[in-house]
Amino acid sequence: MIINGIEIAPGEEKVVDVNIARLPSHTTIDVSITIARSTEPGPVLLLMGGLHGDEINGSEIVRRMIEKNDHIPKVGTVICIPIINVYGFIYFSRYVPDGKDVNRSFPGNKNGSLASRMANFLTKEILPIIDYGIDFHTGGADRTNFPQVRCMMKDSKNVELAEAFHAPFTLDSKFRPNSLRQAANKLGKNILVYEGGESSRFDEYAIREGIRGARRMMRHLGMRDEADKAEYDNLVIKNSSWVRAKKSGVFLSAVKSGEKIKKNQLLGHINDPFGGFKNKVTSAVNGYVIGLNHNPIVHEGDALMHLGVIK
Repeated sequence: MIINGIEIAPGEEKVVDVNIARLPSHTTIDVSITIARSTEPGPVLLLMGGLHGDEINGSEIVRRMIEKNDHIPKVGTVICIPIINVYGFIYFSRYVPDGKDVNRSFPGNKNGSLASRMANFLTKEILPIIDYGIDFHTGGADRTNFPQVRCMMKDSKNVELAEAFHAPFTLDSKFRPNSLRQAANKLGKNILVYEGGESSRFDEYAIREGIRGARRMMRHLGMRDEADKAEYDNLVIKNSSWVRAKKSGVFLSAVKSGEKIKKNQLLGHINDPFGGFKNKVTSAVNGYVIGLNHNPIVHEGDALMHLGVIK
């Protein structure tokens, strides 16, 4: 296996630093990659976080797996990239300097913007040599996501991997245009997206379940002998809906992330900050709270929560 011109032989573990760009300050943007190979042939698994720089739960999941040697496989190879968007990680930003989203920049261009160059490196150097991957994310813009895996349910291999990961929720999710998952699919690779917690905040439950899910998937692939048994059923969500603010004001939620809710149940109130009104927010469906806005200041049309619909 060769990454960035460096050979990693069976039985070796190496850290490869890849220069992606250079800022006007002469600061280099280097991506650090840890590769662990078994002497026994087997699958190649990518564990990756920080595609959005402020989504630090994913970076922490991969970091802890390296720290605990969970990335060392019995067979095959594990490629760990804790932080792809190094610039965003340093500056607490989802994006890169020009405001572009790396996860909407695939397959990328080696002579393009910083986001496009990062995407191009993954497309040309990493995706061709892997078989499977887990792309760790969190909610954005003050929204938390209850631990969940997103996969294309019409792909039987995706479903198999999602069942093995066994997050609390599995969502049927179409490919986003120009995303990592779409680019990988075009190359015949299977990548799951794990969502847990919110940006710029550590969520220990989301981190723990991300690690446990990765271990379960590695066991399913024959890459490790033991894994944590899930303490819950894996619920498959094929449809979801957003509850949006009908008025601007201050939103106080009456439910928690992950909670099961019933149709017409009170979800919270939108209050006038000056005491002029108090409006109820109720659910139009039966389901679960899979995403919740933690910013109480809302404008008309803003997303309040994401509901996984059950019939």
